[in-house]
Amino acid sequence: MEKTDASSAAAAVADAKISSIFIYPVKSCRGISVPHAPLTPTGFRWDRQWLVVNQRGRAYTQRVEPKLALVEVNLPAEAFSEGWEPTKTSYLEIKAPGMDLLKISLCKPPKVSDGVSVWEWSGSALDEGDEASKWFTNYLGKPSRMVRFNAASETRPVNPVYAQGYSIMFSDMFPFMLVSQGSLDELNKLLKEPVPMNRFRPNILVDGCEPFSEDLWTEIKISQFSFQGVRLCSRCKVPTINQDTAIAGPEPNETLMKYRSGKVLRPDKKQQGEIYFGQNMVCKESLTEGKAKLVKVGDPIFVLQKVSTAAEAVA
Repeated sequence: MEKTDASSAAAAVADAKISSIFIYPVKSCRGISVPHAPLTPTGFRWDRQWLVVNQRGRAYTQRVEPKLALVEVNLPAEAFSEGWEPTKTSYLEIKAPGMDLLKISLCKPPKVSDGVSVWEWSGSALDEGDEASKWFTNYLGKPSRMVRFNAASETRPVNPVYAQGYSIMFSDMFPFMLVSQGSLDELNKLLKEPVPMNRFRPNILVDGCEPFSEDLWTEIKISQFSFQGVRLCSRCKVPTINQDTAIAGPEPNETLMKYRSGKVLRPDKKQQGEIYFGQNMVCKESLTEGKAKLVKVGDPIFVLQKVSTAAEAVA
């Protein structure tokens, strides 16, 4: 593993910079591009804090309900400022084709729903009420409820095999996912029809580095914060869903299988039919108390440690 001296990193030329930051307040719905985002112990503030569930409390995702791709979500711009707290007039706004505007108060709802589950986790969550339930039931055409992660009573640990001591809300597995623009540009050279970055739903988009550099990053510095690359991001069917139409096709996964499969990148490892695009990350400073924990578009990235090949990366 290659190491860069941390003291010399600040004086060095940056290896990349943040070009976009995306927050996805409602799991599997559209993201919000923001100029900066506060760090919290579970990732960026507001990321995957809400979830739409079926009548048994199981999570709906685009894998089974691709129409969620068309659900637009908005938060007040000030919600992404450090230390901001909602008032009685602060709302999460949700809209979708053919639907009226749904406004969800950012003040915590009093009702608790038990038996909510997403992947390996189950527990209780805050229920956003009958209006939200009716809206999503009408939109999806099946019984639905909208819930919010109840951080006061629940924790959802990241798998300690990959990152000890971290937790998430309703993300799939990790607090942050980073992709480089170079990787998307390289993929699009191989596709008959290029795809936009929203197919891959990263939190942090970086530019200025070689394609797939992020595969190798095991520790980077963003501003004064230390991020660890803990696992290559394996991909499900969501990248095949056009985020403007909610219609799925074979690409880009068909091409990724030829160039970015475990068989290609990690031929000596156990094969599970995975394809990889992006790097899952955790942030050391997100777990500690303190103010001014903002990550901003334009922040430089310095690579402190990296492996030599994707075959050496954890996946």
